Amino acid sequence: MSSETPPISRQKWQRRAALAAVWYLRIATALNLLGGVSAPFRRQVTRHNTGDLFTPYLLTAGFTSAAVAWFMAIMMRRGKRAAWIFNVVLSGAYILLVALVMAVAPEVREHGFNWISTGISAVFLLCLIVGRREFHAKGDRSNPLLALAALVGGGALGMLIGTALVTITNTAAGSTLWDRMNYALMRVYTLAPAGSEHVGVEIPHWVDIAINVMSVILFLLVLYALFRSPKGKEYLGAEDENRLRELLDRHGERDSLGYFALRRDKSVVFSPSGKAAVAYRVVGGVSLASGDPIGDVEAWPGAIECWLEQAEVHAWTPAVMGASEEGGTVYARHGLNALELGDEAIVEVDEFTLDGRAMRGVRQAHKRVGRAGYTVRVRRHGDIPEAEMDSLLSLADHWRDGETERGFSMALGRLGDPDDGQCVMLECHDGEEELRALLSFVPWGREGLSLDLMRRDRESDNGLMEFMVIELIQQAEKLGVKRISLNFAMFRAVFERGGKLGAGPILRLWREVLIFFSRWWQIESLYRANAKYRPIWEPRYLLFERTSDLPRIGVASARAEGFITAPSLPALFKRRHTPLPLPPAEGAASVAGPPSE
Repeated sequence: MSSETPPISRQKWQRRAALAAVWYLRIATALNLLGGVSAPFRRQVTRHNTGDLFTPYLLTAGFTSAAVAWFMAIMMRRGKRAAWIFNVVLSGAYILLVALVMAVAPEVREHGFNWISTGISAVFLLCLIVGRREFHAKGDRSNPLLALAALVGGGALGMLIGTALVTITNTAAGSTLWDRMNYALMRVYTLAPAGSEHVGVEIPHWVDIAINVMSVILFLLVLYALFRSPKGKEYLGAEDENRLRELLDRHGERDSLGYFALRRDKSVVFSPSGKAAVAYRVVGGVSLASGDPIGDVEAWPGAIECWLEQAEVHAWTPAVMGASEEGGTVYARHGLNALELGDEAIVEVDEFTLDGRAMRGVRQAHKRVGRAGYTVRVRRHGDIPEAEMDSLLSLADHWRDGETERGFSMALGRLGDPDDGQCVMLECHDGEEELRALLSFVPWGREGLSLDLMRRDRESDNGLMEFMVIELIQQAEKLGVKRISLNFAMFRAVFERGGKLGAGPILRLWREVLIFFSRWWQIESLYRANAKYRPIWEPRYLLFERTSDLPRIGVASARAEGFITAPSLPALFKRRHTPLPLPPAEGAASVAGPPSE
C-alpha cells in the first residue's frame, strides 16, 4: 500500500471529516435542547460542569448553548472559514484546559468520564483539522468589527434590562446594585443554565428564562454578524452592461427574459471565454440568478461554473428563478435540482386570431373599449421626446398602487432610461385624449417583445389592458415583431389540470389551496388573464442545490421580487445615466396581468 494517500481518497476523507464535525454540532444541539427541557438531564450535566467532571465541547444543556451549536452547525455546513477558525480555537482551548486540570488534579484524572469527554472533544478537533480544506468560504471584512459592536452594545442593553428585572423581583436581602448587575452580566454573557446560584440574589424562575432568552438573541446576533456572507454589491457597471448588450445583440432571441439581465441592481459573472454570462443578485446569502445564462449556449457551462464557484467561495446558496427548459437542463447538469414554477404566456403574432368561439370574450371586450373612444399609440422609447417621457413617468408613478415596486426576474426596474431606446411603449388615450394606461415592453431579440410594466388609471374602464395587448398584436408587423411574451402564470398546470374531470384528490386539494391564496396574491387571476389570449405556454423552473435550502430561497425570492420589503427611500422611475444600485427589496414593476400591485 502506498504511503501517500491518492488525491481522490484524501478529498473523500476530508469531506467525511468535515461532515462528522457538522454532525457533532448537530448532536450537541439536540442534547443541549434536551437539557433545556429535561430537568433531570440538565442537573446531571450541570453537576458534571461544576464538579470534577467535564462534558465534551459545547455541551452545557441549555437553550443558549443549543442555539450556538445549531448556528455553528449551519455555518460549518456552508463551509465558512470563520466558523472553522472559531471552533478550532475554542475546542482546542477547551481540550487544553481539561488536560491541564487533569494533569494537576488527581481526583479529576481518576474519573473515566473525563477521559471519554476529552477524547470526544479531541476527535471533533481532529475532524476539523483533517477537513480544513472543506471550509474555505470567505466572510465580509467588516464582520469582526460588527460582531464586536453587537457583543458590546447588545450585552450592555441585556445587562441593563436584566439588572432591572433582578432589582424588581429579588427577594434576598443585602444585595448591592453591583451584585445584581454582576448576576445579570454573567447570565447574559455566559452559557450558564437557568437556576445558577448567586449570593444575594433570589429571583423567580421566569426572570432567569427572560435573561436566558436575551442571551440567546445576543449570541445569535453576534454569530450572525461574525459569520455573515459578503453582500455581493458589485452591481452592474457600464463596462459589464455594454458586454451584456453585445451578447444580447447576438443571442438575445434565445430567452425572453434576457434583457432583464440589464437591471442595475444585479451583478454579472462571465464565462472564461467571455461568450456567456450569468446575471444574479445576492439576497440574504442567496445568489439568485434569473432566467437563462446570456450568450452562446455552448459557453453556458463555463459561465455557470464560474457562478457556482463564486457562490461556494462566499458561502452563498445558489438558486435560479425562471429558467427555461433548455436553461434548466444545463443548470441541472451542474448539480442543481429543478422545480417547475409555472408557465410563461407567449403569443405568436402570425398565429393569433380573434375569430372563433374561444376568443369571443376578448373580441367583445376589444370592440367595447374601442367603441368607447379609446385609442392606442405604439412607439419605441427612443422616439418619445424627453418632455413627453417625463410626463409618462409622472403618470406611471402616480398610478402605482403602493410604495413598493415588484419585480426582479421578469422586470427591468427602470423606465425612460436613454439606453433603453429599443423598448416599446403603448399609450392608451380615452375619447377626450386623456392618457389612461401604459404598457412597456423590452426587446426579445430582434423580432420579439417581453412585457415589463403595466399601469392604468384606476378610474378608467375595465378591459383596457386586454384592448392594449390586442392593439399591439395587430400593429406588431409595423414594428417587425413576431412574438410577444406576456406574463408568467405561477402553477398554471395546477389550475388547468386540477379543474378537469378525473383529477386526483391531491391535485384538487392543491388547486383549492392556490385559489384560497389567490385572494391576496392574484395567482389564479393571473392565469386567467393570460389564458384568454390562447397563448403558447412555456414552462419556467426554479433551480436549487438542496431541498433544505428552499425556505431560504423562497424568502430571498420574495425579497427580490418586492413581496417582502425593508424600510427605504427609493427613487423609482428616475432616469439614470450612471449605473446606480437599487435597494435590495426595490426594483421593477410586476409581471402580473393585473396592475403591478
